[in-house]
Amino acid sequence: MIYRAAEKTIETERLMLRLFTEADAPEVSLLCNNYALYKSTLNLPYPYTLDCALSWISTHPQNFEDNRLYEFAITDKISGQLYGAIGLSNRSQHQNGEMAYWIGEPYWGNGYGTEAAQAIIEFAFQEKNYHRVYAQYFLSNPASGKIMEKCGMSYEGTLKNHVNKNGTFEDIIFYGLINPQH
Repeated sequence: MIYRAAEKTIETERLMLRLFTEADAPEVSLLCNNYALYKSTLNLPYPYTLDCALSWISTHPQNFEDNRLYEFAITDKISGQLYGAIGLSNRSQHQNGEMAYWIGEPYWGNGYGTEAAQAIIEFAFQEKNYHRVYAQYFLSNPASGKIMEKCGMSYEGTLKNHVNKNGTFEDIIFYGLINPQH
């Protein structure tokens, strides 16, 4: 993982994590306006319009500057193709943050989520000196849990019937990882 603070980019073997721009909004809208993605995420609206994408992207620069939330576009470092998004909250008082991500359905199964998540964990520990990173997923979305496991995160618990998604109560599974340097 190579973090370039001035550009706010993270480079991995195959990916470039960078800030979203307004030019990404049509592709974000296209990828997110997908019921399969919506049903496995907590806060993604559906349908997902261009205005949703523009509104979401507009919050990123200030959140990043204020060290509240770091949100990156997951892109191919050669072609620039947008694959998804990954974010990391900053709870500075507790030196931890929650990682969250989505990958557009056409790109599922290629390891992009795992590669981006590993990079964000390194960013959290090496660049931001977090003590801990945590993440959560719906029990009905085990692929997200596999990403967490591949990144070395450990199962921490299940919140039974914790959220109501589309009229169905969903279990939320929590994973976490402590900075090995702490």
